[in-house]
Amino acid sequence: MRTECKSDFIQLRDKRYPCTVSLAMDLIGGKWKAVILYHLKDAAKRYSELGKEMPGVTERTLSLQLRQMEEDDLIYRKVYGEKPPIKVIYGLTEFGRSCIPLLNAILQWGNQVAEQRGEFVDL
Repeated sequence: MRTECKSDFIQLRDKRYPCTVSLAMDLIGGKWKAVILYHLKDAAKRYSELGKEMPGVTERTLSLQLRQMEEDDLIYRKVYGEKPPIKVIYGLTEFGRSCIPLLNAILQWGNQVAEQRGEFVDL
């Protein structure tokens, strides 16, 4: 019996999923979550650094995605200082680090698709 078929649903905190793929995609799916995780895989970064590395993301979206991933324990947020300007650093938790092999596989596949079916362009 496959793991995802042990029961009808998987419960994680207050959410119920029909399969383990659905659970995984909720945690890292969407346009920006995997990209954010990829940019944090080698080192913790400030919010502004992440924004510069992802020029297409809006501040609101980046903020929402970081908050969701912090709630899901994929990343941590560390605040330095008590009054502005404060320094906020984001990094991967141990749980977040567990998806690095997946991120590397996605990167490799994306590079392959780009080389075979697309093209690299400069703006």
